[in-house]
Amino acid sequence: MKFPLDWLLRHAAAPIRYRALTDVARLSPTETAQVSNLPFTHAPALLLAVQQGIDGTWEGGMLALPSAKAHRFEGIGTIPAVRRLMELGWNKDTPPLMHARRALFRLLAEDDDPTYLYELAGKHRLDEDEVKRGRLALREAAASALAQAGYEGDPRLRGAARRIVTRMADYLRSPLAQKPFIRQGNQHMLAAEATPPSFHVVMMLAHMPLFRAEHHREMDALYTHLTQPLPRQEAIQLVHGKPVPVPNLVLGDLLPHRNAVDADVAFALYWLELMGRLGFLRRNENWSKLLERFLEDRDRDGVWHPHKGMDVVPRSASPHAWPIYPLEPVLEGEARWTDFTFRLGLIARLAGRPIEIV
Repeated sequence: MKFPLDWLLRHAAAPIRYRALTDVARLSPTETAQVSNLPFTHAPALLLAVQQGIDGTWEGGMLALPSAKAHRFEGIGTIPAVRRLMELGWNKDTPPLMHARRALFRLLAEDDDPTYLYELAGKHRLDEDEVKRGRLALREAAASALAQAGYEGDPRLRGAARRIVTRMADYLRSPLAQKPFIRQGNQHMLAAEATPPSFHVVMMLAHMPLFRAEHHREMDALYTHLTQPLPRQEAIQLVHGKPVPVPNLVLGDLLPHRNAVDADVAFALYWLELMGRLGFLRRNENWSKLLERFLEDRDRDGVWHPHKGMDVVPRSASPHAWPIYPLEPVLEGEARWTDFTFRLGLIARLAGRPIEIV
């Protein structure tokens, strides 16, 4: 695959230039050291970093995203802030990420302490089951961020990952996984005891290659689950006899066809990246074809443009794609296409395709 490094170096923001050099072109350690300051020249990353509180968290708690009208990351939560900084080229040894890790590691603890529910605690008194569900959601989200940061070898993360994967595998191998929906009144919804993987579990495993090798049977079960058709029913689960939306659960293939790609291009690329990291992309003919379609939309120089020559800059409504797109601070001119051009190079690299640097 042709990767337009020179074009990106001319038109992309500093974090994309840095990651194009290190993640796709894969400079030598000596060459990488020469460009290591690039991520810290990016003003939005510095702004995000200085908004961190003295306890290592951001004002939004843990999972909150800024509103569409926010211009200075107002209301951002700690986990998307950490993930955003990593996507902008900051590593786990930079001060903000080192400062945040204490709170993230605390969330891995297997307890139901309501003190650590952050924004999920709300303003009303939670019952025991709500506390348990909230702590599980934050535990998985913290594990995904710590895995992406490079803490795969830490026994605390490995222990949490083992418990998470065991829980997931027990469900995927159970009869309930074949028929997880029950009828409640006029609605079909997930049974209360159904525990399909969350998107955070998929992200966590994508960044733990050694752990995956030790749990290959569980990974095969996950692959089968991720490639099954999405159910027609909405992601709603029965909790204490009441329907509760559970949009974070992955119930099947989130990228089954071209219409899904066109609906949210940034999320589609992120899904392909995760599948590439998991080693699933090469196994799946449909996802490989969708990647090929993306590659066919590049011009002769290897620069991606929207399908059918449209010049409309894609937007994303996915909360999972927020930390990865856009990394460009202003989507004007050639900078409109740098995010996607870089991400395609990264996916191709993860999928084991030969890269031609131009």
